[in-house]
Amino acid sequence: MKLADYGLNRDRGFLSSFNPPEVTLPHFLQPVRDMALALPRILPTGRVRAHLESLPTLDLSDFIKTSNDAERRIAMLHYSFMVQAYVWGEPEAPKALPACLAVPIWQLGEAISQPPLLPYSSYTLENWGRFDPDGPIDLSNIYTLQHFDGGLDEAWFILVHVAIEARAGELLDEATQLIDHLQEGDAARIEASLKAMSATWDDVNAIFDRMPDQCDPYVYFHRVRPWIHGWKNNPALGDGLVYDGVIETGGAPQAFRGQTGSQSSIVPAMDALLGVGHAADPLRTFLDELHAYRPPTHRRFIEDLRAKSSLRQFVEGASNKALTELYNESVMKLARFRTRHLEYAASYINKQSKGGAGNDPDVGTGGTPFMKY
Repeated sequence: MKLADYGLNRDRGFLSSFNPPEVTLPHFLQPVRDMALALPRILPTGRVRAHLESLPTLDLSDFIKTSNDAERRIAMLHYSFMVQAYVWGEPEAPKALPACLAVPIWQLGEAISQPPLLPYSSYTLENWGRFDPDGPIDLSNIYTLQHFDGGLDEAWFILVHVAIEARAGELLDEATQLIDHLQEGDAARIEASLKAMSATWDDVNAIFDRMPDQCDPYVYFHRVRPWIHGWKNNPALGDGLVYDGVIETGGAPQAFRGQTGSQSSIVPAMDALLGVGHAADPLRTFLDELHAYRPPTHRRFIEDLRAKSSLRQFVEGASNKALTELYNESVMKLARFRTRHLEYAASYINKQSKGGAGNDPDVGTGGTPFMKY
């Protein structure tokens, strides 16, 4: 396996292989981009729907045929933020998305093989830039392109995830090398890769620990989280949302899960490498469902890693104490990352007071009873 075969590399991991600020869109999409980037100015008016309804209903068929993946994904970035703002930007959730948003995002979703609402890839993986284009992708050198209300807490929440994804690129690269080492039965190189992964996990977990530095739990719950909910299992939207003008739906409400860190491909990729299984319970069903929300190349990487990795079996059969300890260390550091996520879910969400429409502290942005999980 080679990262390049999946559009990935060691320095970026699952982040976009292109530099998002450098992607230009056709002239006819400029009003769309301008409207999306103006959301921090529009949202305080309380009339965001009136503004968004002024957009033209564009047929993006020709654009999709002639554009590259980067252009389609940046168009999806802007449309998906506007879709979320339309749904959650006023006190009562609407029954339908207007055609000016519904038609283009449906077309873009089909083009990139992801659901037509804000996915983790748009919220994080393609929503960053560097102040110094030649500098590192870390918290000292990155910024967000697209915002909802534009506050510091919102930007920090996104950027911590960007920095984690970049640092995790080394985990992915070592994972692909491990597949080769396993095929060769090279215990020394397997040990070296596991050592490198252990050190990288320390860095990843240290970045995650910085979330409270500039993202306050109260502000997150009331000013960041409301925008990223979906319309599946959301009490405010019942059966879902009608996508006006989208012929394929037959006018029926559509239910899609909201943006969640569980759509990141890091943890499932590591599960696949390490041979970590999950019990057949509702959480596993939810995690399996989220697989379709990832970019297609990320899905393929996880699936190929799972099919090719014999790491657990190799370690079990090697009778090598050092190798066993390193394998267990990787599992424990992955578990620490998961545990930290649960701790944040408790402090940033579950312990907060009741939110507005659709912002239930007992329901995750993906529409799950996450504390039970």
